[in-house]
Amino acid sequence: QTMESPKYELVIEAKDMGGMDVGLTGTATATILIDDKNDHAPEFTKKEFQATVKEGVTGVIVNLTVGDRDDPATGAWRAVYSIINGNPGQSFEIHTNPQTNEGMLSVVKPLDYEISAFHTLLIKVENEDPLIPDIAYGPSSTATVQITVEDVNEGPVFHPNPMTVTKQENIPVGSVVLTVNATDPDTLQHQTIRYSVYKDPAGWLEINPTNGTVGTTAVLDRESPFVQNNVYTALFLAIDSGNPPATGTGTLHITLEDVNDNVPSLYPTLAKVCDDAKDLRVVVLGASDKDLHPNTDPFKFELSKQSGPEKLWRINRLNNTHAQVILLQNLKKANYNIPISVTDSGKPPLTNTTELRLQVCTCKKSKMDCSATDALHISLILILLSLLSLFCKSFA
Repeated sequence: QTMESPKYELVIEAKDMGGMDVGLTGTATATILIDDKNDHAPEFTKKEFQATVKEGVTGVIVNLTVGDRDDPATGAWRAVYSIINGNPGQSFEIHTNPQTNEGMLSVVKPLDYEISAFHTLLIKVENEDPLIPDIAYGPSSTATVQITVEDVNEGPVFHPNPMTVTKQENIPVGSVVLTVNATDPDTLQHQTIRYSVYKDPAGWLEINPTNGTVGTTAVLDRESPFVQNNVYTALFLAIDSGNPPATGTGTLHITLEDVNDNVPSLYPTLAKVCDDAKDLRVVVLGASDKDLHPNTDPFKFELSKQSGPEKLWRINRLNNTHAQVILLQNLKKANYNIPISVTDSGKPPLTNTTELRLQVCTCKKSKMDCSATDALHISLILILLSLLSLFCKSFA
């Protein structure tokens, strides 16, 4: 039996002389502590509890209440709850509130209205301490929880997500990339879906709002800064007709195959040499190409055709990507523009012609003076014209 106080104090009196009034008396106090035994099983306050939860939501949905006539805050009073039926998907958990001894029933995996709108759980409650012999848990130590799942307008889902496709980077404007597919989880509401572009960093794409066909509005460019590791990424929305409407997001990865659409570039474009240089190897030129193999190196280096009585320079290929310009004689102090063409290995190949500006400078005591050359710009054509003029005068 539960007592109001588990402690009693008794005053014990002893008298001599057979308890006669003339005898002497002594008293002592005895303190008796009574240990509680778990002789009462916890009992639910009602046989059935009700709970309502929206699909897709987690958290506590109902608190289950019990009574126990054992002393509070003891193992004989503290409740331990468990779900014994109706939880095959482990969507629910129940824990004890240590302050109130109530059972907090929670949804830990979001529920789906379209799969099941109702759930029935059977819960049992026990104490932390075992019951004493001859005491057992009865029918009142179990209860039923009826859970109603409310429908929520869920956003459409793309299949698959992300979506992947491979295209050449130079496909014509207006080409179909793919047709996306999204379905609405709210199958009982029979909603319609419309599509729109969400993020299209380069502005290359459009989507048919009704059937989800994605097409190009510009030329795709693998070499664009919006392309990472040959992949262009765009996002699309699928919006249902609910009130309010719900939205799903789909990701599209377009892998772009390389096409030879970039000419090679030459570097450097400026070189300096002394007018009395002994080493006439002027500069090592390199070439680069934004395309991928086989549309890049090996590169072919060529000088524009030199005509006239003499040639002033030549170019020697060093490897797949580099060549060397060599003077054939010392030149006077001036600026010379040397046209050099570089051709890649694509099919068909692309050629780029770049002028190498060669400054011939005066060198004294290891100092290079190129100041006067800026005022004098002599191209290969001018040199040849001068030589031709002298030749004609001499002949005349």
